Amino acid sequence: MTPQPGLLGPAYALCHREVIRFFRQRSRIIGALGTPLLFWILIGSGLGNSFKDSAQSSMSYLEYFYPGTLVLILLFSAIFATFSIIEDRHAGFLQGVLAAPVPRMSIVLGKILGGATLAFIQAVLFLVFAPTIGISVHPVGWAILLPVLYLIAMSLVAMGFFFAWSLDSTQGYHAIMNMVMIPMWLLSGAFFPQEGAFVWVRWIMAINPLTYGVAAVRHCLYWGEPMPTSLPGLPLSLAGITLFGTILFVLSSWKIRSTTARDLG
Repeated sequence: MTPQPGLLGPAYALCHREVIRFFRQRSRIIGALGTPLLFWILIGSGLGNSFKDSAQSSMSYLEYFYPGTLVLILLFSAIFATFSIIEDRHAGFLQGVLAAPVPRMSIVLGKILGGATLAFIQAVLFLVFAPTIGISVHPVGWAILLPVLYLIAMSLVAMGFFFAWSLDSTQGYHAIMNMVMIPMWLLSGAFFPQEGAFVWVRWIMAINPLTYGVAAVRHCLYWGEPMPTSLPGLPLSLAGITLFGTILFVLSSWKIRSTTARDLG
C-alpha cells in the first residue's frame, strides 16, 4: 500500500511552483505592482496638501494614501495569483492534482501560500518609498508590519481562491473580483477616512474585513503615534483580519473537498 504524502510536502511544491511561474511572467509584476504605484503617485500628488487627516493635520494625501496603496498591491497580487487556478484548470493540471493521492487541504494551502508570498514580496518592495514621504517606522512597528502584510495577503488570496475555484472563465473571474474586492478596498479606509462619510458608509466600513487590515497597517507604520478614535485598535484589527482569513481558508477547503477531477473537466 502506497503511503499517503503529508500536508506540507505537496503544499510546498505548489507554493514553489507559483513563485517560479510568477518570475517567468514579468507582465504580472508590472500589473500587480506598477498599477497601484501609478495610482499612489497620481492620486496622492493630485490631491496633495488639500487633504488633512484629523489625527495629524500636517499629513498630505500622498502620505494618507500610502497604507491603502500597500493593501492595494496585496489585493492586485492576490487577483493575479488566483488567475492561475483557472489557467491550471484549462491546462489539465488541477485535474491531475485532484486525482493524485495528496490531501485536498494541501492544495488550498499551497496555492494560498504561493500567492501570499508573491504579494508580500511586492508589498515589501513598495516599502522603500515610505521615507520619501516622511514615514519613519519604529522597529517594533516593522516587526509587526511584516507578518501583518503576509496575513492580509493570505486572506485576500484565500478569497480569490474561493471564487476562482468555481469559475471557468478568466473574464468572469475578473468581473467578480472587480465587483467584490475593489469596493472592499475603497470602503476600507484606504481611500478616505470614516470621519465625514455618510452614516451608511461608516456602517459598511465597520463590517468590512479589509478595514481592519488597513487599520493594522496604519498602526504599524505610525507605531506609538495618536490615531483617530474611529480607527479600530491594533488588537481588534489583527483579530478581524485573522478571522476573515480563517473563514475564507475553511470555505475554500470545503469547496475543494466536494470537487472531483471530473467536475473540473
